[in-house]
Amino acid sequence: MTDNIDEELQARVEDQVLWLTLNRPEAGNAITPDVRNRMIEHLSAANESLEIRAVVLTAAGERHFCTGADLRAGRAAPAPRPEGAPERVAGEAARMIRTGIQRLIGAMLDCEKPIIAAVNGTAAGGGAAMVLASDLVIAAEHARLIQVFVRRGLIPDGGGTYLLPRLVGLQRAKELVFFGDDLAAPDAERIGLVNKVVPGAELEATAREWAGRLAQGPTRTIGFAKRLLNRSLDTDRATMFEEESLFVEMVTGTVDSTEGMAGFRERRPSEFRGW
Repeated sequence: MTDNIDEELQARVEDQVLWLTLNRPEAGNAITPDVRNRMIEHLSAANESLEIRAVVLTAAGERHFCTGADLRAGRAAPAPRPEGAPERVAGEAARMIRTGIQRLIGAMLDCEKPIIAAVNGTAAGGGAAMVLASDLVIAAEHARLIQVFVRRGLIPDGGGTYLLPRLVGLQRAKELVFFGDDLAAPDAERIGLVNKVVPGAELEATAREWAGRLAQGPTRTIGFAKRLLNRSLDTDRATMFEEESLFVEMVTGTVDSTEGMAGFRERRPSEFRGW
């Protein structure tokens, strides 16, 4: 099926890797509500698919990864209002954020398959939030990350105030949020926001290599490890130890765990199936 949404968000599965490519370079790869919802649908489908074992999120062009929400995109008509109701009611904007960018970031964090962000250019606003929510980040050397909200008199949304201090520490997070300065890819790597910086011409190949390694790994094991790691900074030690022990027990019953132990005993590479 081909429609405008599919053109603006290209999705393909290659070698058990789901590639999601934002394809609105003329608009800074900003995401519309339709594109956002389609991304969430793809991530949900990836959870259920045994054919998909890793996800790569990237964008078209060389200038922008994603500049956040497209504020010029048309929005659904509001529900009819009673006579005399104000144009803006308390709680409506908060609901829009919860059901919008926060829902997308939550879908990324909760995705059972590892997500690689291949950052081909500027990631700002909600685009930067998507980078923070990815499991691994590979950036072109010319890419930049920007907590742009302060430049508009806004507070970060999309979970930025939750994720950023957990990745770089509280003081560094305040610096990035308060000033809203451009953060070059090498500096982002230095403070832990990016795993690897490569020349732009090598970005896709590097992402393909990393995704291929993940897709050949024990998919359920990686998914459970992702869940534990994402919870680790919010959970007390006793609870974390309990969950860890339960997940370890669950994983040891998988086909891949059995194969991994057999490969170890037989001194051969393990051939993981993903279940």
